[in-house]
Amino acid sequence: MSDIHQHQFATPLPAGLGALGIACFGLYAMFSGKCTGAAVPILAAWFIGGFFVQLVTAYIEFRDKSVGGGNVFLVFACFFMLTGTVSFFSEYFLGAFKMPMDPRIEAWLWLPAGLWLGIMLLSFLKSPRLLFILGVTVEIIVICLIAIKFHFALTVFVPLAVWSSLISGILAIYLAGAIAVNATFGRAVLWVGSPLAGASPAPSLVEVGLAKG
Repeated sequence: MSDIHQHQFATPLPAGLGALGIACFGLYAMFSGKCTGAAVPILAAWFIGGFFVQLVTAYIEFRDKSVGGGNVFLVFACFFMLTGTVSFFSEYFLGAFKMPMDPRIEAWLWLPAGLWLGIMLLSFLKSPRLLFILGVTVEIIVICLIAIKFHFALTVFVPLAVWSSLISGILAIYLAGAIAVNATFGRAVLWVGSPLAGASPAPSLVEVGLAKG
């Protein structure tokens, strides 16, 4: 995503995507009921680790002049990972001490976050196709979160949250490996798909050897 001629570091995307994949698998376990609410503090602890990974990813993407990657990973680090951690702890302990809370406020906050992510997805149309598809599945998770917090059509959005979380986790882990392997070998060893909007005039290190897949 960043210009190969201006690249100052090895690409951090595998780490950032790996952190996203881990978080998505955690959400899958919670949405599907495979873990109970008692697991929330542990999930929050893992989100803290994801916050630092994605913050570093955002910093390097910004250094490499990647507008889309830098901004998306920065917002994900701060609002998806860090704020998610604080929110998990808050809801867990408020519930444990039977203190009043209104989770609908999170729905109103996730609403503009979902709109923002939907618009930012357009900047990934020139990235490998699988990366764009991952962005779409993550957007579906956000939409499900909004609906769940509003207690709207739970029979529809909870199962959708389960499967979109699992699919996002698998895609993120696969992409992390594909980007690292393809960048190392300088060719498309693992398929990621060509950009939906055509190749960028200045291909990034991530896209080198990938777009022809």
